[in-house]
Amino acid sequence: MIYFTGDTHGDKERLSKFALKQLKSGDTLIVCGDFGFLWDESKKEKKFLEKLSKRNYTICFIDGTHENFELLEKIPVTFWRGGRVRKITDNVIHLMRGEIYEIDKKIIFTMGGGESPEIDYKNEEDLTHQYELPTKQEMLNGVNNLERYEFKVDYIVTHEPPAKIRDFLLISKNTSARTTALGAYFDELSVQASYERWFFGSMHMDKFISNSMIAVFNNIVNSQTGMKF
Repeated sequence: MIYFTGDTHGDKERLSKFALKQLKSGDTLIVCGDFGFLWDESKKEKKFLEKLSKRNYTICFIDGTHENFELLEKIPVTFWRGGRVRKITDNVIHLMRGEIYEIDKKIIFTMGGGESPEIDYKNEEDLTHQYELPTKQEMLNGVNNLERYEFKVDYIVTHEPPAKIRDFLLISKNTSARTTALGAYFDELSVQASYERWFFGSMHMDKFISNSMIAVFNNIVNSQTGMKF
């Protein structure tokens, strides 16, 4: 079984054995960005990753906007379930941008990255934001991979939602969203692709927007039903 959750931001309680007690051998949990457990290479961080490595299910994550990208990029790229990945441990795996994986007989398209809310406050010497948004090459890689599957997948997993969904969710907050190439890319993808469900995490809310569009944050969601356990 595949499960989804939102930004964990390095919060150990979110991945505690109690929180994930229903996951069993062979299951997969996918974190929709801002994983945060590969941050400073401290002893505590390494010890926790070692504990995760001993679990009998797999924890996958896409990158968000709050990641240590320089540290992440030091990890060698390999292949897993049909797509490129970075393996933090054998069962803690970074799913890369624009890739497609076959997990538990489901076809999954992933596209991490986004624009940080703090972008206006970052100075030119801060290089982190240069890694946040997917490059044109990464988005093209996504299109090329989708073409191989005739734009038919089971699940789409992103950090950011399509621009039209983001605008809808921000209406109640009386906040306007910045228009980005990534948001437009996702808008087009939502029209061109055939998919069962789209999961995203950047909005920091748990909301069943429609049967096919689900915002995740604290909840752990069953991929087949779209409901939390």
